[in-house]
Amino acid sequence: MGSIQTPLGTRSSALLETSCGYLLQELQIIWDEVGEDQFTREKVLLDLEQECLEVYRRKVDSANISRTRLHQQLAEAEAEVTHLLLSLGERSLPGRPEKMAGTLKVQLDSITPALRDMQLRKEARLKQFRAVQGQIQKISAEIAGQSEYEDSSSNVIINESDLSLKKLEEYQNELQRLHSEKNDRLLRVDNYIDTIRKLSATLGMDFSMIITKVHPTLNELCGISKNISDTILEKLDSTVKSLEEEKQQRFEKLNHLAKALTNLWNLMDTPYEDRQLSSHVTYMISVTPAEVSSPGSLTLNIIQQAEAEVKRLDQLKASKMRELFLKKQNELEGICKRSHMEVPSRSEIDNILNLINCGNIDHADLLMSMDEQIARAGEEASSRNIIMEKVEKWISARDEERWLEEYNRDENRYSVSRGAYKNLKRAERARVTVNKIPALLDMLITTTQSWEEERKKVFLYDEVPLLAMLEEYNTLRREKEVEKQKQKFLLLEKKKVQRLQTKVIVEQENSIGSRPSTSSRRVSNISLIGSFGHASPVHRRFSSSIQKLEPNSISSLNQGISFIKERKERPGQKMLSHPRLSSHFRDETASVVSTCSGPLSP
Repeated sequence: MGSIQTPLGTRSSALLETSCGYLLQELQIIWDEVGEDQFTREKVLLDLEQECLEVYRRKVDSANISRTRLHQQLAEAEAEVTHLLLSLGERSLPGRPEKMAGTLKVQLDSITPALRDMQLRKEARLKQFRAVQGQIQKISAEIAGQSEYEDSSSNVIINESDLSLKKLEEYQNELQRLHSEKNDRLLRVDNYIDTIRKLSATLGMDFSMIITKVHPTLNELCGISKNISDTILEKLDSTVKSLEEEKQQRFEKLNHLAKALTNLWNLMDTPYEDRQLSSHVTYMISVTPAEVSSPGSLTLNIIQQAEAEVKRLDQLKASKMRELFLKKQNELEGICKRSHMEVPSRSEIDNILNLINCGNIDHADLLMSMDEQIARAGEEASSRNIIMEKVEKWISARDEERWLEEYNRDENRYSVSRGAYKNLKRAERARVTVNKIPALLDMLITTTQSWEEERKKVFLYDEVPLLAMLEEYNTLRREKEVEKQKQKFLLLEKKKVQRLQTKVIVEQENSIGSRPSTSSRRVSNISLIGSFGHASPVHRRFSSSIQKLEPNSISSLNQGISFIKERKERPGQKMLSHPRLSSHFRDETASVVSTCSGPLSP
C-alpha cells in the first residue's frame, strides 16, 4: 500500500509513512506467520484503503462545511454592516479598507468589531429616535387634548430602515416646533385665564366655578397639567366673549342709570351730599367699558341699587312731571287753537298722564318730545300767519256779507226809525267790503296752494281743509249770484208785463170808445195802484192772465201794441190794415179783453 498524498503538508505525509508503514509491516508478519493467501491479503488491504478514503472524505466534507459557514458568516456580517450603514445614513465603515485580504477567519475577525460598533451605534440612535418621537407623541397628545395618553417609550414605533442624522434632525425640528406651539398655547391659555379672572372680579362672579366649567385641568388647585387643545381654546375664547358681552351690557345699563340719576338730580336739585352716595355709578358716564376694571364695579348688586334709586326718584318726580307736562300741553293747545290747527286728542293726553303715573315713560324723552312739538307747532303757526290774517279778513267779510243780505231782505230798512242812518252807513261799508271778497279769495287760494306745495301737506282750518272751504264758499257765492240775476231778470220781466198790461187796457178802451173819461180814470187808477204795489182785483186777474200767456202770444201782443202806437201817430190810416197781423192781433187782444171784460165793465 503506497502513501496517500494530501494537501495537509509534510507533517501529515510523514505521519502516514511512519504509522501506516509500521502497521502494514506488522500485519504482513502476522499474515506470513498465519499463512494467509494472497487474495485475502489484497482484499483486506483494499478494505483498509476504502475505509481510509471514507475517513478523509468525511474530514474534507466537514472542512468544506466549515469553510462555507465562514463564507456565510462573512457575507452576513458584510450585509449587516451595509444595512447598518444605510440605516444610519453613512457611506462607509470608518477604518475599514475597501478590499478585504487574508483568510476567511482573518476577514471575519477584522469585521466583527466594526459590526459590533455599528450595532451599538444603532442602539444609541434608536434610543435617540425613541426619545424624540416619544416627546413628539406626548406633546401632540397634549395639543390634541388626549389626557389619557401614557408616556411610554415602548409604545413608540420607529422605522429602523431610516435612522440617519437627517431624519433625526427632522424629528428634532418637529419636536422643537411642537414645543413652541405648546408654549404658545400655554401662554394663550394663561392669558385667557387671566382675562377671565379680571372680568369675573369686575362682574363679581366666581372665577373658580367659571374656569372649572370650561375644563377641570385649568383650575390651579387640581395640580394637573392644563389642557391646551383647540376645543379648550375655543371654549376659553367664547367664555371671554360672553363675559365681555355681559360686561358691556352691564356697563350700558349702569351708564343709562347714571344718566337717568344725573337728570333726576338736576331736575330735583338734589344736594351734593346725596349725590356722592352714588358717585361710583355716575362715574360710568365719563369712562369707556375698557377703562372699567376695578373689582366689583359692575356687580348685580350695584345695578340693583342704582335701579332702586332711579325708581324712587322717578316716583318722586312723577307729580312734578305731571304738572310740567300739563303746562306744556296747555301751551301747545294754546298755539294750536290760536292758529286753528289740530289739537291733540284728550284720550292721548290721558294715556300719557297714566304712563307718567305708572312710571312707564321716560320723562326726559317726554319733555324733549313736548318741546319739539311746541317748537314745530310754533314754526307752523308762524308759517300760517299770513294765511290766517287773510282768513280772518275773509271771515269778517263773510259776516258783513251775511248781515248785508239780511239787511236787504228787511222791507222796513228805509223807514224813519232810530238807528236807520247808522244801518245805512254800515250797509255802505259792507258793500265795499263784499266787493273785495273775490280778490281776497283769489289771493287766499294762491297763498294756501303755495303753502301746501312747500310743506307737502294740506292746510287745515279747525280740522277742515281750507281750500275745500274756499271752493265751497265760491260755489255757494256763484249760486247766489245766479239766483240774484235770475230774480233781477224776473223782476224786469214782471215790470215789462205790468207796463204791457197798462198799455193794453188803455188801447182797448180807446179802440172801443166807450166812456173815455171814465176808462181813462180807471186805467190811470189801475196803473197808479199797480205802480205802488197795491193791485186791485181787476189788476191781479189781468196780471195772472197775462202771465199765463205763452211767449209767442206775448210777442204778438207786443207787436199789436206797437202797431196801435203807430196808428195813433198816423190817424188817417185804418187800423190793422194788414190782414194776417190784424187777425192775429185781434185774436190775442180778444183773449185778453175777454179775460178782463168782467171786472172792466161798468
